[in-house]
Amino acid sequence: MKVDLVEVGPRDGLQSEGVILPTAAKVEMIGRLVAAGLRRIEVASFVNPKRVPQMADAEALFAALPRRDDVSYIGLVLNRKGYERARAAGCEAIGMAVVASETFNRRNQGVGTEESMAAWAEIAREARAAGLAPNVTISTAFGCPFEGEVDPRRVIELALRCAESGPVEIALADTIGAAVPTQVAELFAALRDELPGMPLRAHFHNTRNTGLANVYAAVAAGVRAIDASVGGIGGCPFAPAATGNVPTEDVLYMLNRMGIETGVSIDGLIETARWLEPRIGKPVPGMLVKAGDFPRPRVAV
Repeated sequence: MKVDLVEVGPRDGLQSEGVILPTAAKVEMIGRLVAAGLRRIEVASFVNPKRVPQMADAEALFAALPRRDDVSYIGLVLNRKGYERARAAGCEAIGMAVVASETFNRRNQGVGTEESMAAWAEIAREARAAGLAPNVTISTAFGCPFEGEVDPRRVIELALRCAESGPVEIALADTIGAAVPTQVAELFAALRDELPGMPLRAHFHNTRNTGLANVYAAVAAGVRAIDASVGGIGGCPFAPAATGNVPTEDVLYMLNRMGIETGVSIDGLIETARWLEPRIGKPVPGMLVKAGDFPRPRVAV
């Protein structure tokens, strides 16, 4: 079995940090992630820089990244203006977010869910016509900080409608880290039944320390792409108390020990997470940075 790790640290990870990394540091970070074996990296969001100043250099970052045929740099957009910026910057893979809860969609994107759905349909159509790869994430799929529980039928309905626009992949996001493994297994199983040929991706935050368990549940349910953030950094500026994504190196450790192939170097990720700590001015939340891999190499005495 193979699982793709989709690195979201440069975007979802950095967007909530108090320190704004210079573009050159982001380029080095992404280079380190590529050297570790990651081949799908969400590097920036094309959003209002006044609302998310950490992403203000999206165009400059894309211009500075070395292009490789085997690496996909993903740009997140929330509306048509963001899509036009991403396309002009040379972005070849477009990620769009639609929120399952109306209140959060308005807080995060400034419009209602139906308006975001209409924007997704238009962006997906234009992206495919331009030869770009559009994917869509349904956010707050497992809970909303403002509306509470989210009806799974609502998530499935949105996913089915999103699928009509021809995404290369659909993701379900636990934006606030509220999900538990049984919930994850049931929702992804239901989605697979409804969309048997659609590639699915999972996006978990570790707010309530259920992130790794949810990754396991998603993989067991047939999900073959997992979002993760090096060191476990991140969060959402518009979700109260939301913490970072599941740490990429911690997810990788679990998958490695389960015999699941990813093609990613755990040592490279640990080194990158440690490199990141002084640049954001604090320890990262991940555990492998502290404990290291297991078993450790024997040291001659």
